[in-house]
Amino acid sequence: MKDERYPIGKFLFTQDVTEELRETWIEEIESLPTILKNAVHSLTDEQLDTPYRDGGWTVRQVVHHIADSHMNAYTRFKLALTEEHPTIKTYNEKQWALLSDSMEGSIQSSICILEGLHERWSTVLKSLPQTEFSKTFYNPEMKIKLNLDMVLALYAWHGKHHVAHITSLCEKMNWMKHNREIV
Repeated sequence: MKDERYPIGKFLFTQDVTEELRETWIEEIESLPTILKNAVHSLTDEQLDTPYRDGGWTVRQVVHHIADSHMNAYTRFKLALTEEHPTIKTYNEKQWALLSDSMEGSIQSSICILEGLHERWSTVLKSLPQTEFSKTFYNPEMKIKLNLDMVLALYAWHGKHHVAHITSLCEKMNWMKHNREIV
């Protein structure tokens, strides 16, 4: 039986990063807003307020979480590019998901955030020489230094991971009309 928490599998990072692999991750970052918009565009409020699994967040919370998480990732990325091994600020994503904007807010606001954010993020990513991806930041919660190749891979995976939560739920509940592309 497939683990509903990890519909595309857990994040695995390869140390053997190639330019081609990096370009794939950048394309995944760039395309996430469109893919997410296509996954949720025809869902009703009732469907948006359905948890993707028992004990999991609702689709609405997942969409808002992606925006929250990727805003933080973008900021962390820019800190690493402009400072020497910065220590990043962590946040309590579970508590953020319980705030009213995540519980009740329109998903359109987070989709708009992601569209602008990912346009800017992919612009930065495409402009960087390969050497910049070795820059790092320190995560005090995890107590590790992360390089930007790993962060790029993680957030390319993160977007696909949460879109898969939504599309898996849609398939399970037979909400198939969401598959029409709207781009």
